[in-house]
Parts: sequence; structure tokens; C-alpha cells
Amino acid sequence: MMKNAIKYYIENDEKLKGGLIGMSIRSATTGEVLYEYNSYIRLHPASNMKLLTGAAALNVLGADYRFTTEIRMDGEINGNTLEGNLYLIGKGDPTLQLKDFEAFSEKLKAKGIEKITGNIVGDDTWYDDVRLSRDLVWTDEQYYYGAQVSALTASPNDDYDTGSVMIEVCPAKVGEKPSLTILPSTDYITIRNEAVTINENVKDELVIEREHGGNLITIKGNISVHSEPVKEWMAIWGATEYAMKLFEQSLEKQGITWNGFIKQGQASEHAKLLLSYSTKPLAELMVPFMKLSNNGIGEILVKEMGKKRHGEGSWEKGLDVLKNEMTQFGMKMKSIIIKDGSGISHSNLIPANEISHLLYEVQKSDWFPVFLHALPIAGAEDRMVGGTLRDRMKGLTVKAKTGTIEGVSTLSGYMETKSGEKLIISLMVNNLLDEDAGKVIEDEIIEIVAKQG
Repeated sequence: MMKNAIKYYIENDEKLKGGLIGMSIRSATTGEVLYEYNSYIRLHPASNMKLLTGAAALNVLGADYRFTTEIRMDGEINGNTLEGNLYLIGKGDPTLQLKDFEAFSEKLKAKGIEKITGNIVGDDTWYDDVRLSRDLVWTDEQYYYGAQVSALTASPNDDYDTGSVMIEVCPAKVGEKPSLTILPSTDYITIRNEAVTINENVKDELVIEREHGGNLITIKGNISVHSEPVKEWMAIWGATEYAMKLFEQSLEKQGITWNGFIKQGQASEHAKLLLSYSTKPLAELMVPFMKLSNNGIGEILVKEMGKKRHGEGSWEKGLDVLKNEMTQFGMKMKSIIIKDGSGISHSNLIPANEISHLLYEVQKSDWFPVFLHALPIAGAEDRMVGGTLRDRMKGLTVKAKTGTIEGVSTLSGYMETKSGEKLIISLMVNNLLDEDAGKVIEDEIIEIVAKQG
């Protein structure tokens, strides 16, 4: 019944005309393939790629792994003066925010430091200096999901969108420019506000863009006087420099002065530790990574795996580790192309059957409860529970990773039929004119599976 219903849907639904779908459904208990359609055709996974990255990271780094940030000095403290340089050393922490830099500065002040005779140096050498994955679409690099990757970076809030700022645009009086709020508050970026508040009800007429190679953000178009605030997360140019700017602001707030410059460099191996900060464990970071589909965390995890296994925090070494881990899970890597850890690349290619196979195998790992907990839950309204599925498939039991890039929509994870059968599903819809149609297709197919089993 189920096979016939799905086959009929695929062959007759107008939304799929001209598109391509790959599908693999397995028993979560035995791993037996119960239904497949184009399951060995390589398709773009979009953010289903994060399933591979998450599994590899939990295996290589461990659920208890924590990123660290250090502050060191290469001189001595005499009275209220640090005679030497101060180093802010990033080691991949994706959670640093303005409040953390302020906490660092408060602790330095508490140690009696009010003046630094040397430079304030940002050390991001834990990773290499390649900031953007090589297959990133160039138009994506201005938005938070295409932000630069650095070992020393900052996020605007607890979503941990590294290397980005949040801009909120609120309507003003008709004919006037809308008001703006920037989080975190910083002069690292420049805003050119060319937008206008109008009386008519309009939608999607506000355009927010950042120039390539700089931090001039232009806001143009119209916003209705009746509109709710419009929020956009924009990537900044210069992730390390951005973090250092926030640290500079925080030092100034505490009245700490310095004679030298704010610069980038590498700390001396003999530099003495002043402060150390550790993140929450990877088990907790997996939640924003998976539920909110956080690209920055995905790429940081790749570089961190490279650093852990090969001593080099690069995409090349990190992806080498990821591929080796997937081989250990029995994935056929000769049939797969992987170019990043987040899935934003349009060069990633994976068959649906390989994803469903991975999802079956990871159930045997001791960290699987962490992995499962991190997946979005269909219909759960809390965004840190439902994540990218909070508005979808209400009433169905589905825990799955979504994926969306231009022309692509994917969904892979775990579900229960209405008769209680536990299944693993991987749906990959490519070559769409409208990727939102892919979500409808996925939901309708899952509804068929849930009902018919």
C-alpha cells in the first residue's frame, strides 16, 4: 500500500515536474530498506550534510568536548601596569559574544590591570587563514549563513551565528527613514540607510546588502508603517578583526588603556596565562547546530577535527577526518562528494541511501542520545526544540534534519508511523524552481508513510 501510494504521488504530483527526488526508507530496528526511489543517485544534501558533520564530531571530539579562549601576556604586571603585550587567543569558540569580552575585561581590571605598555594582539592561528569554503556561492558570503570562519570570532546572540551582526529595522513616520538597532552595538560596521517608511502594506520590499570586501551595509527599499520590525543577520568582513573590535570596546569601557596597537599576530609560546574560558560541552552546542542549522558551527567543527587529528585546523584536514569517520560507519565514500561541513556548497553530492545507512549505524554509538536530542522535532513550537521543523508536520512523530539551498530541499531523520513502526527516512528533492515546494513535497510524503506504514 505505502509503496504504491508513494510511487503514485511521485509520478503525478505537479510540484515535482522537472525536479528530481531521491528517497530511502529503512526500518530503524533492522536497517532493512523498505522503500527506495532513486536512492543511489547522488543529490545535493544541503544542510543534511550536518548529519555527517555532527556524527563525525561526536565521534572524534566527544560529547564533553569544550572550546577554549585564552588571554595571555608576555611581560610582567607592576602595580596597575602590564609591561608587555596582551594576547587574546581564539581556539574556535563559536559562542563568544560582547558580554564575554566584557567579562574578560572586568576580570583583567579585577587583577589590577589598568594600563598595558605594549600591543593588544588577536591570535587566530589555531586554524588556518582560509576564511571562506572554496565552493561557497559568492552572493552568500554577505549573509550570516555564509560568514567567514576564524578561530577567533564573535556572535550577536545565543544562536551563535559566528562572524555576524543582527540588524533590526523598525518603521518610523510615513516618509521618514526607519530606525535601526545593531546587535552587538559596534562601530565596526557602517550603515547606509536609504529606506523609506510608507503607508501602504508591502512585503519583502526592504533590501539589506553588504559590500564585498568591506563592512558598508546598505538598507534600501520600503517598509510599511504598519510592519513589525524586520530582522536580518549579516556577515561581517574580517571575523578576527570584528572580535578584536568588541574586545577593544570592552577594554575601553573598563578604562583600561594601552600604548601600542590593536593587531593580529601569534602569541609567544612563553606567554603566561592570565585568563581561560571554556564553552558549554559539544553535547549542548549540538542543539543550535542541528535545530537552527547553524553553518558557522558546522565549519568550525570540521576545522576542529582537523586540528585534533592532524594538528592543522583547515578544511582540507578536517574533511579528511570527516570522510574517514564516514567510512568507519560503512558509507560508500567513492559515491559521495563532500566539500564542506555545513552543506551550503552546491558541490556536495550524497545518495539518499547513504544518509539513511548512516542514520541506522549511528544508533549504535554511545553518543546517539545526544545526536537524536539535537534534531528538530516536528510541530514543537519552542524554536530550541522544534527548530526548523517547528511549523511543519504537526501531529506527526518526526525528528529530522532539514536542508535548504537554492533549488534544493532535503529531510532526513527518524519517524514513527501511526501504527508505532519506527523508521529512518531520507528525502532529497533537487532541481526545484521553488525550494519551498520541496518542503511541501516532503511533508506530504511523510504523511503518506505515517498513515500507511
